[in-house]
Amino acid sequence: MTGYHSPKMKDTLIIDFLVEDKYRFWRHCTFLLFFFGLMYFARFWHWFSGIYQYYALAFVYTSLVIMAYINMYVLVPVFFFRSRYIVYVIFLLMLGIGGLNLIGYGFNHLFSEYRLDSMEGENRKTGLYEGTMMCISIIMMTTTVKLLQKWIRDNKRITELSNLTLRMELNELRNQINPHFLFNMLNNVKALIRTDPEKATTVIIKLSEFLRYQLYENGEEKTLLIAEIEFLSNFINLEKIRREDFSVDMNVAIDKRTLNSIFIPPNLFTTFVENAVKHSVDISGKGYYIKIHMIMENRKLHFTCINSRNPDYHPTEKNSGGLGLANIKRRLELLYRNTYHLDIVSTDKEYTVNLIVPI
Repeated sequence: MTGYHSPKMKDTLIIDFLVEDKYRFWRHCTFLLFFFGLMYFARFWHWFSGIYQYYALAFVYTSLVIMAYINMYVLVPVFFFRSRYIVYVIFLLMLGIGGLNLIGYGFNHLFSEYRLDSMEGENRKTGLYEGTMMCISIIMMTTTVKLLQKWIRDNKRITELSNLTLRMELNELRNQINPHFLFNMLNNVKALIRTDPEKATTVIIKLSEFLRYQLYENGEEKTLLIAEIEFLSNFINLEKIRREDFSVDMNVAIDKRTLNSIFIPPNLFTTFVENAVKHSVDISGKGYYIKIHMIMENRKLHFTCINSRNPDYHPTEKNSGGLGLANIKRRLELLYRNTYHLDIVSTDKEYTVNLIVPI
């Protein structure tokens, strides 16, 4: 819809207006106009006759603005932001008293002869009250603005550092997962070269497709879900070429239009499928299998990977997942925080991974 601005966009514009240097001139103009409006509706300048009431207004306005800028650019940065609060309060009191005395001196010596006689009785009471309230207002306003600016800048800096740290850790984890996967693939090729050179040639050709995916797709922050599925399918087909009696059931219950529009982090499922293939081997000589299932429900991607197990083989924590599984768990935490769900169930016959991630 034309002209629509989300609340988040509006909040961002307000924050930028408060802290960005490009808005500095307009910030000061807004502050000066706003403060002038407050002064204009005060009563003190009506105590004087003719044009001198505007001179009195300009005199008080200029005095308070100078006090405001001394507080904003001297007292707050030099004392308050350096945790010298007692010194800040002392100088602030001195500034307030000095400012009120200056304004009082102006009223008594510069504008006294232009004061209206009918206003003489209430001058002292209301003058002191309005002067005190204006000083308190200007000090609270300017200090609050400076504190808010500092808080926003510090928050931005913390957020940028957190994002930088997150990106560095994610890249490190991804760079560890990729060589881990390729290392296992090269070991498979090494075994085939000795037993079946023809199959080894086929595997090497397929492996080049993996390297192409790693080069062009894995370097991005996100990749299409369909590309990730094709990558897993190629990997499983390689295993079927290399091994006999290997049964695979890969079911993706997601329509093609959705598959071509969903982006996910690359190699999100690779470690789980790799471990499933690795540990599905039954040394008794019987057939072995893996089952992969994907569905979309309520804007969440459900991934299930099941592999057969040899009941006589009990892998330790180190060799059951190794570096790859530990890294993918940490990567999921960094990517999705507490919005993902990972459940791993191990029985004597099967090993099941259930992963749910938001899309």
